[in-house]
Amino acid sequence: MGAEQKPVQKSGAVRALTRGLSILRHVNSVGEARPGEIAKALNIPRPSVYRLLQTLEEAGYVAFSASANLVRVTRLAASLGDGSALSSEICQSAAPILAEYSALLIWPLDLTIQHNASMVIQETTHGRSPLSIDRAMIGSHLPMMRTSAGRAYLTFCDQTQRDLILAHIRRLGDPADEPFLDPRWLARMMYETRERGFALRDAGEFRAQTASLAAPIMAAGGIVGCVSMIWIRSALGTREALATYAAPLVEVAAQIAKSIAD
Repeated sequence: MGAEQKPVQKSGAVRALTRGLSILRHVNSVGEARPGEIAKALNIPRPSVYRLLQTLEEAGYVAFSASANLVRVTRLAASLGDGSALSSEICQSAAPILAEYSALLIWPLDLTIQHNASMVIQETTHGRSPLSIDRAMIGSHLPMMRTSAGRAYLTFCDQTQRDLILAHIRRLGDPADEPFLDPRWLARMMYETRERGFALRDAGEFRAQTASLAAPIMAAGGIVGCVSMIWIRSALGTREALATYAAPLVEVAAQIAKSIAD
């Protein structure tokens, strides 16, 4: 009787292992995914996906976002990919720090990384902030020239990368970017950003209702991302925002950088 059961047990274990590896490869390839999306993409029943994700999470290979029903690979699974592993490592380090500071800063925070000459939101506290007017921000692409995150990234990245990003933006030819590509405006913006240690957007140049600050997350190899705070312009003036929130935001970025280094 026992001999007859072994092939069945082995078959079930192999199927679970195969599905688990498929899920891990899929999440690593797309960067992040919801359980329902994984189930659909791999044709695996959703309850099975949840069980396997729980196992992978317990083993330390995946982690759920602190602010959305999204799963990413962890640094333990970094050998399975390249760029997505880096963004996953940043998100894993940043999520608890953003959650901790969200109660202090109240206004929503975004963690962004640069991709293809835009800033992509990887983590956010929009969902938990009572002052947010946006929802479902993860995955949103933000313009480099008209957001504080993009301006911070341009300022603190190396010259070679900056030139490539600016050349790509010029090729795209978005009329909204033209005033901010002026060399004199760029030089002044980068000088002010470097002197302050953070970038500012407060003239309604991206979303008219809001303004934002962004601080760079600096690692040994240079800038790896930015953390931004967004506020409603009619509710908070720039001077008060700078006086109250700039220093804590820079501290958030430093804490994330330290967590990545550790």
